[in-house]
Amino acid sequence: MRIVMKFGGTSLKDGPSISHVCNLIKRYHHHGYQVVVVCSAMAGMTDAILEVLDKASSGDEEAIKRFISNLLDRHVEAAKYAVSDEKLLEELLKRLREEIGKLEKVLMGVYYLGETTPKSSDYALSFGEILSTMVVEKCLRSGGLDTQFLTGGEAGIITDSRYGSANPLMPMTLEEAKKRLLPLLERGVVPVVTGFIGKNTEGFTTTLGRGGSDYTATLLGAAIGADEVWIWTDVDGVMTADPRLVRAAKTIPILTYEEAMELAYLGAKNFHPRALEPAAENLIPVRIKNTFAPEKAGTLVTRHEPPLLSRIVKAVALIRGVAILTIEGAGIVGGASRVAYEVYKAMNEAGINVIMSSQNASQVSISLIIPQSALQKALSTVKRATEGLEGSLRIEAEDDVCVVGVVGAGMRGTPGVAARVFSTVAKEGINIRMIAQSSSELSISFVVKASDGLKVVEALHREFGLDKVDQQWGE
Repeated sequence: MRIVMKFGGTSLKDGPSISHVCNLIKRYHHHGYQVVVVCSAMAGMTDAILEVLDKASSGDEEAIKRFISNLLDRHVEAAKYAVSDEKLLEELLKRLREEIGKLEKVLMGVYYLGETTPKSSDYALSFGEILSTMVVEKCLRSGGLDTQFLTGGEAGIITDSRYGSANPLMPMTLEEAKKRLLPLLERGVVPVVTGFIGKNTEGFTTTLGRGGSDYTATLLGAAIGADEVWIWTDVDGVMTADPRLVRAAKTIPILTYEEAMELAYLGAKNFHPRALEPAAENLIPVRIKNTFAPEKAGTLVTRHEPPLLSRIVKAVALIRGVAILTIEGAGIVGGASRVAYEVYKAMNEAGINVIMSSQNASQVSISLIIPQSALQKALSTVKRATEGLEGSLRIEAEDDVCVVGVVGAGMRGTPGVAARVFSTVAKEGINIRMIAQSSSELSISFVVKASDGLKVVEALHREFGLDKVDQQWGE
């Protein structure tokens, strides 16, 4: 089998974890698998780099010194634990110091300029993946594998210049990655690739945004015609609900691409929705597995599910930290399309993510769900966007709400599902503020008070039997 294995930050958090990951890779390679490895940065590293960039631009030189010292200590400690070959370790430590020295220069440049540009931010962020991937590659080599370290750009991921959330130039990326990786695999080499990172056509470093390492894995999987892409993480797979909120949550054995994308849009942290697109388009199964419990099957994301595993509802999701923004008034009537156009255009230009939207049939109001952290920015953005429009408009906001989503392919064409959802909510004495259903009929999302979210999720989890051991799920 030809497999792309992506390892997340919690799987690579320290030396013992990296050694464990490398033993997993070696096991599959020795069983005859052709393996491409994709690595995230160590746990917490991306956020740490973003934080130090902010402090550097504010003139905090001491923060840079502390960060660089801690960064070096953390990776040197991991390297010394994971790499047993003394010569390889010496080479690795030299490379780590060189790369960290480059990052320090970037941070000092930000310090002297007093600002961070999107281009410099992407370059700085790339070091998290570069450093962890170097350690993994040398650990595998010290364990006897023939390996090749590659950045995402070197592996063939070519993007546009939208720094911070770059888009791969698909035909070029697929062709370049195929050309660069397949010869290595055919010679028995294990390519070890930085996730998250690409390069534009001018050769400058870009990043693929949050979830970018998963995207790297599925892009490379599509390029080489992988049999499967495995996303290794610290949970057993995709769950019927967040297990931190619902103790009775179960692992879902199989999801369709569409179901997985719906859950990703509703905040499931197992993968980013963009990451599933290359897999879905090329019909490559994606498997979510637990690095620390590899014997468990995990969750398989694929095109179709066996009829015996089909369920009406597979998961209930909860999105916290959101706000509802409502634009209403007589000024919308007859001009709703223009109001909506101006609002969505302005929100896009301001970089504000609209999680969910709804417009009533009378066309007198438009409601948007946005991140709570962006509420003040969104209010000023919408006010500016609607200033020149005719008629009176009111803009109101609430920041004490949450979104509940119910997802399952079995909902499509099954009568009465919405009735069961809303009657369950009604029985709990909870008022629904806003409703949206996907055109695919795979999900129903609605808004309730933040204080009611957990109660609703637990009630729906019970209503659809997701808290019970079910023979249909092979348990």
